[in-house]
Amino acid sequence: MWLIAGLWEADFLVGIARKAVARADSAYLAGCLFRLVGVCAHAPHGAAGRWLVNENGAVATTPLRHDGPVTAEEPTILATSSSFRHGPEGTLDVWPGPIHYFAAELARAVDAPRICLLYQASGDQESWIGAGYAAFAGTRFRASHLALFPRPNVEDIRAHLLRQDIVWVGGGSVANLCAVWRVHGLAEILHEVWQSGVVLGGVSAGSICWHVGGTTDSFGRELRAFTGALGWLPYSNGVHYDSEMQRRPLMHKLIADGTLPDGYATDDGAGLVYRGITLAEVVADKRGPQGYELRRAADGSVTETPLPTRVLDGRSG
Repeated sequence: MWLIAGLWEADFLVGIARKAVARADSAYLAGCLFRLVGVCAHAPHGAAGRWLVNENGAVATTPLRHDGPVTAEEPTILATSSSFRHGPEGTLDVWPGPIHYFAAELARAVDAPRICLLYQASGDQESWIGAGYAAFAGTRFRASHLALFPRPNVEDIRAHLLRQDIVWVGGGSVANLCAVWRVHGLAEILHEVWQSGVVLGGVSAGSICWHVGGTTDSFGRELRAFTGALGWLPYSNGVHYDSEMQRRPLMHKLIADGTLPDGYATDDGAGLVYRGITLAEVVADKRGPQGYELRRAADGSVTETPLPTRVLDGRSG
């Protein structure tokens, strides 16, 4: 019902249009009125849960998403070491990167994708939640967030997540992330959401969580094995493979000794696309980053194979 809630904008537009009249700025006035008519026209359709397909008589309609077929063609996970682009003003100066627009393509929702941000891996810090909303403001994305600290901010978590096109999970502690999800029953809900066709994506902890496990700094500065992830994807997962020196050798060691199963890893900027539980493609938000397949041989050695990696176009706004 965000279309109806947005009707406050109509009154706001009338107010700023008056200023344009006072200074005889016809172009600015026309822009305000154009936006005003659009806001008011959309609201009834939001209330009815229906959307216009064409303007010829405004007769043909179709249900809003998730009343009909699934969003993605099949259950899809985008597990990455790629996320927001960063601006010059610090850590929280971010905007959507090519990976987010690619997630919308996977979801077949490029025009107005609904994306829900989950930041449990960093304790639902308000600064990151705010930065997420600021990043998507003014873009085609319609952002929301699900917080679990100190209590859920959404009354019906299942219904809210099933209405999304993309669920994006931020980085932090994958151990804490999975523990909190399980306490709140979110693992079962997210599995249903995944099977319904909503694209599940994320970076770092938001990548490892879908796999059996990987390497993590959840327990201290020194990386350790983590094997308590959701396990929907029956592989290990290495993130930040080229930027943190401990990652590559520890992944090899843990696969060699059987702590982790065979798996896949990504350099910073790369992502793994899974259709069902099968790796379908590796993508990157710039030239250079790659994905890798890691396999344990009979003699206990680990073979690392670079995978073909497609560079996404440079859209970031």
